[in-house]
Amino acid sequence: MATTPLPNSRTNPDGSATIRVLSYNIRSMRDDTSALARVITACAPDLVLVQEAPRFFRWRKKLARLAAASGLVTLSGGATASGPALLCGLRATVEHTEDVLLPLTPGLHRRGFATAVVRFGRARLGVLSCHLSLHKDERYEQGGMLLDHLAGLGVPHAVAGGDLNERPHGRTFRRLAGELQDCWTISPWGGEYTSTPTDPHQRIDAILATGGIEVLGCGVPLDLPGITDDDLRAATDHLPVLAALRVPAEA
Repeated sequence: MATTPLPNSRTNPDGSATIRVLSYNIRSMRDDTSALARVITACAPDLVLVQEAPRFFRWRKKLARLAAASGLVTLSGGATASGPALLCGLRATVEHTEDVLLPLTPGLHRRGFATAVVRFGRARLGVLSCHLSLHKDERYEQGGMLLDHLAGLGVPHAVAGGDLNERPHGRTFRRLAGELQDCWTISPWGGEYTSTPTDPHQRIDAILATGGIEVLGCGVPLDLPGITDDDLRAATDHLPVLAALRVPAEA
């Protein structure tokens, strides 16, 4: 896959914004949080779509500490979204946030979405972080809810990302990729497989974007300066997905 550097964040002459979006399952910060912060910092993201954020005792403080250690701030989510969360850099102007709890299936884990609308100059973007169900039928229903919530953000351009708990040939993944751009497929960069760090063999994490967004590169940041194999293995039980996107300016 392409190993050329991803574009840096910037505002382009036409008013569009080049941004970096990172999706990362952080396993409730139960591993090496210093390694986790180093990986996030090296990716230089404008937005971080977190899964398995801390949800219990002092969860807000833990998430805020991770954001601060990574040069970011907490945007939304955490326990109030049952795990998904959003972090952002100071370049983003926040218009709206909403934490969404999905219907609970008895005997299964509660799921939710962390959502927001942000601006980078004249470029407006809807954002959604998700962690879909391990149960295939519930996961498929949640995929439909994801598409509905993304459309309901009321912006022409949006990005969703997270732990889909399914490989690309699965019917929920295919449902999402049928409506949105699967950024890895559009412009592969770096590594493909996200699980597990010690034995990468499957892609179950993804960043997806609406059609008007230009995907400049997307994949696991294996060779990014500042990222080591040791940190990737120590940080959590997933590998991160990093995408560079160009979001058009509003008319």
